[in-house]
Amino acid sequence: MYILGMESSCDETSAAVVEMGDGVRQIKSDIVASQIEIHRLYGGVVPEIAGRAHIEAVSRITRQALDEAGVTFADIGAVAVTTHPGLIGALLVGVNFAKSLAYANQIPLVSVNHIHGHVAAAYLTDPTLKPPFMAVVVSGGHTSLFLVRDYTTFEEIGATRDDAAGEAFDKVGRVIGMPYPGGAALDKLAYEGDANAFRLPSPAVAGDNLDFSFSGLKTAALNLINTAEQKGEQIDRADLAASYTAAVVSGIVKKTDMALTGPARGIGTLVLAGGVAANSHIRNALSELCARRGVKFIVPDRSLCGDNGAMIAAAGYFEYEQGRFADTSLNASACDEM
Repeated sequence: MYILGMESSCDETSAAVVEMGDGVRQIKSDIVASQIEIHRLYGGVVPEIAGRAHIEAVSRITRQALDEAGVTFADIGAVAVTTHPGLIGALLVGVNFAKSLAYANQIPLVSVNHIHGHVAAAYLTDPTLKPPFMAVVVSGGHTSLFLVRDYTTFEEIGATRDDAAGEAFDKVGRVIGMPYPGGAALDKLAYEGDANAFRLPSPAVAGDNLDFSFSGLKTAALNLINTAEQKGEQIDRADLAASYTAAVVSGIVKKTDMALTGPARGIGTLVLAGGVAANSHIRNALSELCARRGVKFIVPDRSLCGDNGAMIAAAGYFEYEQGRFADTSLNASACDEM
């Protein structure tokens, strides 16, 4: 069946048509209208501007997705839309547009958790993937570890207690003058520096837990920068990028390793997902960890790591299979839970 997936949780408006079924997981179209150039002027996402940009783009990209896939609304078996978590104003644009489409065309409507959508992107990269598996979701707003029991059942076994890895990357990147989004620029710059140049705290929370805390690491890096400026000194940006990246990566690897030998013991597959899953240092480090542990490692194609409608369509298909349909009372929520 064909699923129309719609995503508008932050600063990218996306519509996609995905064919899902027994042995079939194929992207027919995936249109993304990015707002990076708009928000670059402000050094970060401005929620009100993001919402208005979604309104301007949603009709156009939906029509483009259908045309590129060569289908009409009569061919669509379900409309899947991100309802949570995210920026509430941005989410409401996608939710209300999807509700209108589904109601007007008498198409089943399904609600999708944005984080579950990121994990579902792995199904489109590796059609053989099936639960149970462990998932590490690293994005601008989330850094979490999940046991994926089945296609729609997620058990969170670890999470950040404050900031997320993506936000931590972007903030430090912005402060040292990297172009927005700072995380992508830091990824490249880190290869040019010395990862041992600066001693920075680990984001892995001490003790017998699987949690993270990136606020202390971020503050330590900002203090280094500010102290150097006050002394009239200049910090080597490449060294800081390398040291900072190494601290983030080592913390994620540490907690992932603890999970694989703890609550995820016996799980044979690890999935890395989320926008920050595009970070080459994290991909390489977790790949090496999985090789040591004898665990299969799956990470979505880079084009599917960022927010996109295809991942929402894939996740929506499994919600559809469970008969979890929504009606016109469907609403959006900024929180992880509806």
